[in-house]
Amino acid sequence: YKESDKLGGFDPYSSSKACAEIVTGSYRLSYINPSGYKQHLKSVATARSGNVIGGGDWSEDRIIPDMINALTKGEILQVRNPKAERPWQHVLEPLGGYLLLGAKMNQNPVKFADCFNFGPNLEDDLSVEGLVKIALKEWGGGEYKIVENPDAPHEAGLLKLDITKAREVLGWQPKMNSAQAIAKTIDWYKNFRGNPLEYTQNQVKDYFGI
Repeated sequence: YKESDKLGGFDPYSSSKACAEIVTGSYRLSYINPSGYKQHLKSVATARSGNVIGGGDWSEDRIIPDMINALTKGEILQVRNPKAERPWQHVLEPLGGYLLLGAKMNQNPVKFADCFNFGPNLEDDLSVEGLVKIALKEWGGGEYKIVENPDAPHEAGLLKLDITKAREVLGWQPKMNSAQAIAKTIDWYKNFRGNPLEYTQNQVKDYFGI
């Protein structure tokens, strides 16, 4: 998906994201149009990320937290939609993109008042089952089983973000592929218990080269 593609969504979850983009874009064009920046002095951009993973996520019905909960309890992980492909990325990737976008907007509020995708490289394909296999290897063991549910809500089989615009306009590009993102995520869950704040800060410093 490119930033210029028509926005929409089959299910309420994806539709709500599209609605947020449409509403923000309409306000930007109607009331704080970049062409009139000298009068209103406002600049608004939107940023879209891929499927974000990373340490500290304990939300329900998310593949990594579900996996960690199952592994720590000695249970078998239940995997839905194993063939679905997602643009997996570590949380620090889009956050780095957001910070860069904010800095660029501060330098040139008119040029960068736009929408941008932040995701992995297009050739970085990985299914849900592929993620699970890598994560279990990084963890050092564990089992999973595929659970089919014909009554489950609709989910897209393939999601990809085109990040050409972020690369060419902002000079941003991902530092990790999906396998590295998974490894860094599992590493956090294996080591956070001693001092989660310090371990998180160390991962941030390592990513940004601080």
